[in-house]
Amino acid sequence: MAKENLNVATMTDADLQAQLASMEHEYQQMKFDHAVKGLGNPMEIRELRRNIARILTEGRKREMAAMSPEQLELRSKLRARRRRQN
Repeated sequence: MAKENLNVATMTDADLQAQLASMEHEYQQMKFDHAVKGLGNPMEIRELRRNIARILTEGRKREMAAMSPEQLELRSKLRARRRRQN
């Protein structure tokens, strides 16, 4: 599963959520297996973790695209406030 190319831009939101749940479960199982007996190729863990990040990024991008201009403006103000606090 970790070796295949992942094209998240063409997936629907439901497909993204299903794929994310599946990958997170596989990631937990892979981490456990690696800790117990080791994996033949531990780089698969890194590839799976990156694919999970790709799905999360695409989901956030779609969430931001669905926001109204008022919500985006409020978000910008919150980010600016956080930057000033740090």
